[in-house]
Amino acid sequence: MAGRSRPGKGTSLIKRRDIEDRERLTLAPYAALSGESRGRRYPQQEHPLRTAFQRDRDRIVHSAAFRRMEYKTQVFLPHEGDHLRTRLTHTIEVAQISRTLARALRLNEDLSEAIALAHDLGHTPFGHSGEDVLSELLGESGGFNHNMQSLRVVDLLEEKYASYPGLNLTYEVREGIAKHETNAPTNHPDFDNSERPTLEASLVDTADEIAYNAHDIDDGLRSGLIDLEEVGELTIWDDESTLFGADLGRLTDDGSAAIRYRIVRWLVNRTATDVIMETTKRLEKFEITSLEALRAGSDRVCQYSPEVAAAVLELKEFLQRRLYHSPQLVARAVHAREVIETLYRRFYDDPARMPSRYRDRLETEARELVIADYIAGMTDRYAEQVLSGV
Repeated sequence: MAGRSRPGKGTSLIKRRDIEDRERLTLAPYAALSGESRGRRYPQQEHPLRTAFQRDRDRIVHSAAFRRMEYKTQVFLPHEGDHLRTRLTHTIEVAQISRTLARALRLNEDLSEAIALAHDLGHTPFGHSGEDVLSELLGESGGFNHNMQSLRVVDLLEEKYASYPGLNLTYEVREGIAKHETNAPTNHPDFDNSERPTLEASLVDTADEIAYNAHDIDDGLRSGLIDLEEVGELTIWDDESTLFGADLGRLTDDGSAAIRYRIVRWLVNRTATDVIMETTKRLEKFEITSLEALRAGSDRVCQYSPEVAAAVLELKEFLQRRLYHSPQLVARAVHAREVIETLYRRFYDDPARMPSRYRDRLETEARELVIADYIAGMTDRYAEQVLSGV
């Protein structure tokens, strides 16, 4: 224990102001500082020990919407295998990659983690199939977007405080949720479309893609819907033939060989490292030396190098063709459509079937929007249960 201080007399706590001071000293000049947040919609006294972004992270983790993600589909239904990803495990993986990227780039890890943990809170049951159906049903009302729905969850639908709705998160976390897809326009009165989000928010978008590309390869191999020989033909691996080759014979019928894990960790490392290197180059190229300069820029800063971007696009197209459009997953998408369409029509015709907290909001909000809030908040299994009982 030599050289290490021991608890006892003279030991001092690390307080919020200490963390804020450390951020100012150690983070990059274009990082978002918790002590300089644009604040909350409803002013609150600061916590003595935790920064604003740390409190946001904690509020998200303790929300009901966060817990429900455990039973929401990522690609495969939660009951199809104990080791297949759910919306919750995907979110945890995105948060881990986001922190890694933020740390390497000297950005605010707490802000990136909070945005990552919240980015899918508004996702529908049954994965992207559920979102597609709900967006069609709300076509005349502007459609449905899970990023904006995530913002509705933290701003309105979570009920944690008696004096105001939602979780009352900071501007920066809310902006990161709304502008998660940084190339898509954000239509919200609180956010300026001409202003780019923080770099912490942009890297979450990339971390999301890194995570789902890697875990969909893993789950696809485990399920047997794609095979290792096909995966080995993708250019993302460059000359990494040792990932495949003799290891092909070790892949068992259930895809349980260690080769899958080696592929996943190599893919995450390859793409994450490339993003760090390319983002550093672009920060220098565009002479980004402050958060204000970053926000005012017209070019996306956090992204892959051109070579890796092309390889990632090939990988995504492969997954679309061989996994997402496989007969098994297409059949599940058809089922998702039937469930969500039936629920939507019945609630629209008879809103009294919805719980009172949703019925009460019909006095101030459009019926389509309230029904979408209710359905989007359902887990896969709860949607099935409600369908059988309505």
